[in-house]
Parts: sequence; C-alpha cells; structure tokens
Amino acid sequence: MTPSPVPHATRDTKAWKAQVWISFSIAVALCGTGLAWLPVTPLEQAFMVMGYVFCLSTVFVLSKFVRDKAARQDETPMWSLVVWAGFGMAVSLTGWGLWQMSVAPAFKAYLMVCWLFLISSAFTLAKMLRDAHDVLRAEQHGAALRIAQGQ
Repeated sequence: MTPSPVPHATRDTKAWKAQVWISFSIAVALCGTGLAWLPVTPLEQAFMVMGYVFCLSTVFVLSKFVRDKAARQDETPMWSLVVWAGFGMAVSLTGWGLWQMSVAPAFKAYLMVCWLFLISSAFTLAKMLRDAHDVLRAEQHGAALRIAQGQ
C-alpha cells in the first residue's frame, strides 16, 4: 500500500526564528523609546502611539489576507476593501502625522525609520508564524493519513 502524498512543508531554522523575533523586538523597542521621549503634548503622543499600533495590527491582517488569497480562499470584495483600505489609512495617516509633527527633523527621521523597521519586521514575523502554522497542519494531515491507512 503506497502512502498518500502529504503536502511538503519545511520548518524554519532556529537561527531564522531568533533573527525574526530579535528584529521585531528591536523595532518595537526603538519605536517605544522614540514615542516615549517624543517632545510633544500627551495628546499628540497618544495619537502617534495609536497610529503605530494601528499600523502594526493592519500588517498582520493584510499578511493573513494575502496568504489566504494565495491559498485560494476567496474573500468577499468588501473584506478585500476593508483590509487594503485599513492598511492604506494606517500607513498614510501615521506617515502624515509624523510629517506634520512639530519636532526636530532628526527626531522625525528617527521615528520614520523605526516605524518602517517595525512594519517590515512585522510582515516577516507574520510570514514566519504562518509558515510554522502551515508546517504543523501538514504534519497533522500526514499523521491523520497514516492512521487512516493503518500505518
């Protein structure tokens, strides 16, 4: 009896996982430091923190949406609009807020670079977490097939 084909999945190396988590942690720490020391009113500071959190959450939603589309899991057109519009608004409004802030240009540059680092490392983290989930599902599927075949 030949075994049924199991989707091929490879695990990320421990070094890659460490690099992704360290990169994301550094980005969060740098953003947190910049936002904590932001020389503006508390209300402006709170809005910038909300902007960063909004961007971070939309990165994870967009990552899942794109991955689901690649896996042929159709979504409604309205959900597609909500995901892309949410990400676009988060990035554009946060960027606009950074640009309009009345702080020294060096401080703006620091916050901008940290923000872009946060976004890119969050996309990488989302992909790594989803890949790990896919590997786990493939392994469970393979185990279920072997049990069903009496192996």
